Amino acid sequence: MTATAMGNPSIQPEVREAIQHACDSIAPTWPLDRMIAVNPYWQQVHQPFSEVAATLDRLAGSPMAMPMRYYRNLWQAGVIQRDHLNQCLAEQSSALSVEAMIEALEEPGAEPTPAPLLCDALDQQRDLLHEPAWCDTITHQIAQFCAAYFDREQADWHPNQSAELYSAWRHTLSQDHSVALLMKAPDIPRRARALAEDPETRIQQALEQLAPEPEQWPAYLQAVLLRISGWASGCAYRRWQARLEGGDDHTLIDLLAIRLSWESLIDDGKRHPGSVFNRWHSAWLEHFQAEDRADRVIRQLWQRAHEISYQQTLFQALAAHPSEPVSQTSPDVQAVFCIDVRSEVFRRHLEGQSKHIQTSGFAGFFGLPISYRPLGTEARRPQLPGLLAPALDITDTTGDPAADDQLVQQRQQSLKNRLNWRAFTSVPASAFTLVETLGLGYVSKLIKRSAPGAGGMKKEHGWSSGSDHTARPSLITALGNDLEAKTDLATRVLKGMNLTRDFAPLVLLVGHGSQTENNPQRAGLDCGACCGQTGEVNARALAALLNDTEVRLALRHNGINVPGDTWFIAGLHNTTTDEVTLFDTGETPAALTAKLGTLTDQLAAAGQAARRERASALGLKHLEDSPEKLHKAVKRRANDWAQTRPEWGLANNAAFVVAPRARTRGLPLYGRSFLHDYDHHTDPGGELLEQIMTAPMVVTHWINMQYYASTVDNQRYGSGNKTLHNVVGGRLGVFEGNGGDLRIGLAWQSIHDGEEFRHEPLRLTVVINAPRASIERVMAKHEVVRQLVNNRWLYLARMEGDDVEIYQPGTAQPWCLSATGLPARNQM
Repeated sequence: MTATAMGNPSIQPEVREAIQHACDSIAPTWPLDRMIAVNPYWQQVHQPFSEVAATLDRLAGSPMAMPMRYYRNLWQAGVIQRDHLNQCLAEQSSALSVEAMIEALEEPGAEPTPAPLLCDALDQQRDLLHEPAWCDTITHQIAQFCAAYFDREQADWHPNQSAELYSAWRHTLSQDHSVALLMKAPDIPRRARALAEDPETRIQQALEQLAPEPEQWPAYLQAVLLRISGWASGCAYRRWQARLEGGDDHTLIDLLAIRLSWESLIDDGKRHPGSVFNRWHSAWLEHFQAEDRADRVIRQLWQRAHEISYQQTLFQALAAHPSEPVSQTSPDVQAVFCIDVRSEVFRRHLEGQSKHIQTSGFAGFFGLPISYRPLGTEARRPQLPGLLAPALDITDTTGDPAADDQLVQQRQQSLKNRLNWRAFTSVPASAFTLVETLGLGYVSKLIKRSAPGAGGMKKEHGWSSGSDHTARPSLITALGNDLEAKTDLATRVLKGMNLTRDFAPLVLLVGHGSQTENNPQRAGLDCGACCGQTGEVNARALAALLNDTEVRLALRHNGINVPGDTWFIAGLHNTTTDEVTLFDTGETPAALTAKLGTLTDQLAAAGQAARRERASALGLKHLEDSPEKLHKAVKRRANDWAQTRPEWGLANNAAFVVAPRARTRGLPLYGRSFLHDYDHHTDPGGELLEQIMTAPMVVTHWINMQYYASTVDNQRYGSGNKTLHNVVGGRLGVFEGNGGDLRIGLAWQSIHDGEEFRHEPLRLTVVINAPRASIERVMAKHEVVRQLVNNRWLYLARMEGDDVEIYQPGTAQPWCLSATGLPARNQM
């Protein structure tokens, strides 16, 4: 559904600009089945971080730093030290002293409040202990309506989904007396019928009725939209996807018209001194005329000092760690993992099994611009970063058309049974009649399913190639007889991975996925580079392509000679249990059987070591020295319906290191660093560096900022208590409870263990081993990279020899040698 395009000639240019400003401030959020990490401030990265912090503080009451007590604890624990404060104050050219900063720790500071709307003034005269608040009622009505309107799978009732969002809402409200009865406002339906039919016209009329000054229209509309920011982000996703496909979507404008209409509907029209309207206008002016809060600025300074504390420890570790010499002998195994921070731990322990194992980091979609359609379905899901649009649609095949047809029939029947079952269980009161209808035999199944076991990752039949190992996703089938296209794709991927010579006999392509039960946000723990899916499809499809004889012969013409005794194997790293599953091993040449057996043992040993390292964080420290018991305990957590923290996922991510593995091999980075292999000596033109800084660097920034925002403001950019989540529309998102705004971002349990934060909110520190000129060329060419660096949405540093220097935007000498002599933290 798309709203009327913004082309109404009667709309004033100032109104249109204000609408565009408000809508352009909202970042998208992806639906549950493809949930990926998103920087919720993404649409504002063209502004300095500090300015956005001030704007959101004023408009939404949203903090972009932690409470003062958080920094007080870090100061008392010695994590932040006086030298860090001195560096921070000098860097920011602040007139404050260190003593003033320390004194401020004892002041609680005022919590930010959102810009007041008319509904707030109306609620101030209501007895909220006995009467519902207008603000809450409005949010609830819009949220329930949007949930029904956008639903395609779950709701039993829908409004007119063939109409545009605003039009359908206007019609529904004009017929609905529930809010009128609840709020004792009987004229709401009549007034709804009188609203303009066009959303832009409605917005213009509301601005004229509510009459803030024209120069305040952009801020006012943004403040209005931020009151329903969850659904606004959902609508922004529709616009994002439409624009990726070359179109557009204006549903976000409809939502703005809906929320603004409510401000008009509750206006009683009285304008005398002391009226609700005049009290609101006075409150609005006072809110914006008040001096900027000093405590917000101080909190941002303490936040920067915290980041300096981490950076000094990271830079010291990188500078002091000797670069391992390149092995003169060919490795037995080369393993390419996703750059994900959870892979850092496993890679380190896998390399610890043998000096003849080489691992590298590459974005987990393995450079494949694909969407995947499970055989026997019409459903498609993207398998690449949300920043990109798929260029190729693949499905799976057994290699035998007759067997494919039989598998299609089996899967379609299975899906039909599942759909019928879902329809049966969605009938009202089915939860009470289900067991009675099916008989007592079903009780044991329910109990068995609810008890945590020790099984592996489950596959939904018909939705994963792994559900039937005779079928596999195929690039070769998708590209048909176009050998040139297949070869070009293989060449791009191998060059991107810097894997063009000295091939090992076994080359492992390892995607990753998480294993959780009863978790509607589980896609958020899968591979962000695969759009919230596991990396299985990409890894298996690429391995098959690189094992193809014709492709290998053609690769020689592009200067890539893959030896005949080299074999590519796809794997999947279960990040919850630290187990690696290998696929399609039955086709491995007999000459490599022994090496494959050795590799399997080494993967198991690496998993055991990784689980031991993570045991303390999972509350399983008492099992550190009991490998089998620890393994079973971790698998039970993965299968436990009641477990709200099966793994900490990407919590505590803080850095992105772009360098040859020799610079970090053997260096414990404690699962806090994304690792992307890059050797600038093989990239004299800087093309690969450009790809890394414009794609993986942006993806890691999105992940980092999702965790940051969910920690500093979980109320707006997180999703609250996971135990209270209710799925909306089958897969659109979650409510916390039975209503309210659509919740986006991470649940509280993803960042907090019940006693303390498990994620330190730090902006991403990017460390690149490359010449200054190469890095600066990318920054000069790409505006978004310049914005991220110059506006302090991330920090950029570079390694050269034993030195690390950090980029300081806006200074005469932007590259400043890092003060690695400052005190280091005990652990990164």
